Amino acid sequence: MSRTILIVDDEEDIIESLKGIFGDEGYDVVAAGSGVEALGKIEISMPDLVLLDIWMPEMDGIETLTRIKEAYPYLQVIMMSGHGTIETAVKATKQGAYDFVEKPLSLDKLLVAVNNALEHSRLEQEIGLLRKRDESKYHITGNSEAIVQLKEQIRIVAPTNAWVLIMGENGTGKELVAHTIHRFSRRSRKPLVEVNCAAIPDDLIESELFGHEKGAFTGATTMKKGKFDLAHEGTIFLDEIGDMSLKAQSKTLRILQEQKFERVGGTKTIKVDVRVLAATNKNLEDERARGAFREDLYFRLNVIPMRVPPLRERIADVPELIDEFVAELAMEANVQPKEFSEEALRILKGYEWPGNVRELRNLVERLMIMSAGPVVRPEDLPQPYNREAESRSGLIEAAAAGSLKEARASFERAYIEQKLREFKGNISHTADAIGIERSNLHRKIKAYGLEGVKY
Repeated sequence: MSRTILIVDDEEDIIESLKGIFGDEGYDVVAAGSGVEALGKIEISMPDLVLLDIWMPEMDGIETLTRIKEAYPYLQVIMMSGHGTIETAVKATKQGAYDFVEKPLSLDKLLVAVNNALEHSRLEQEIGLLRKRDESKYHITGNSEAIVQLKEQIRIVAPTNAWVLIMGENGTGKELVAHTIHRFSRRSRKPLVEVNCAAIPDDLIESELFGHEKGAFTGATTMKKGKFDLAHEGTIFLDEIGDMSLKAQSKTLRILQEQKFERVGGTKTIKVDVRVLAATNKNLEDERARGAFREDLYFRLNVIPMRVPPLRERIADVPELIDEFVAELAMEANVQPKEFSEEALRILKGYEWPGNVRELRNLVERLMIMSAGPVVRPEDLPQPYNREAESRSGLIEAAAAGSLKEARASFERAYIEQKLREFKGNISHTADAIGIERSNLHRKIKAYGLEGVKY
């Protein structure tokens, strides 16, 4: 695709000369004789690059540059001047110019500057696309009451520097919450560095977190920056902090308190500025009470506690999550997107989802690949997701029983099991619903071997 260059100069012979040069190089060329005309041409032609002379009547190049950058911050501008000074070049650079070239123009230098500016523009656009893709990847989906409350907490906390302890079951999306907090923080242009606390052996914790100098130990052939060093002025995310050993907790607490450290094998003290987000699927209050988690570290991390609700508490979000996963997986797996019938959605909304959002995504991927037809129907849902099919199976078994007594027992077992699932294992509610005494229901559950069934 041809690139467009706008040449802005009040000298007609320079414009004509540059037109010829860049035309021969395969560029489309647009010209303007003044700053005012240039602003109009940009609006019409949207060039990829502007070559802008500094000394022009009415509106000089610096003022034109300022106006361009206000309206089109990502448009690359190279300044040209026959009376260039260091002061002018510095001023132009501060106003956002990519480069500064002196007249009389050197063709080789000018072409190098133009190619570099266009490559820089391409990289900026690529980074912008990647950032947008990253933002869509780390988007909290859902409008249930629980998720609306979580989003509001994030909105309030994210712009501050407060430390956040994110709690929730496995698969609820704690990492997603951490990324969202960082994205909406004042540190969003700096890195978010993740540390899987459960995966770092005790003997490597210092090297991982603080880094090491060359020769600090066998195998340390080069200097390595640690996680805290890499997160300077950004955010560090301590994932699964509850699985960190007591020894590692002690070393982590020290750097969290002081925000300074020495690399392994080094003597220089390095000071960092990091925001800390931590996540755990454990109850740290209980861990602290039994001595498995340091009390001082717990209170240091628990500035803003944030709970991520399990999927069973936000069932209303299931259809929206399925739509998102379908679109995402269709692109990733290169398969046709599928619809979920209303009946299939109703059944899935009745499931408990012990594996939370992660389990739902895995099921959607499985159905996208394995189910026949463009629509996912109840009969496509595998066990244990389609509990209604399981109950129907029990009724069929009852009908096939050898005697009336056996059929009645098979039917009663399937019926009680279905009702227990419906009331999530609550004995009192189930007994009231089916019209028998609570003690009588207990006896039947024991007789039919339903005590160990998970609801």
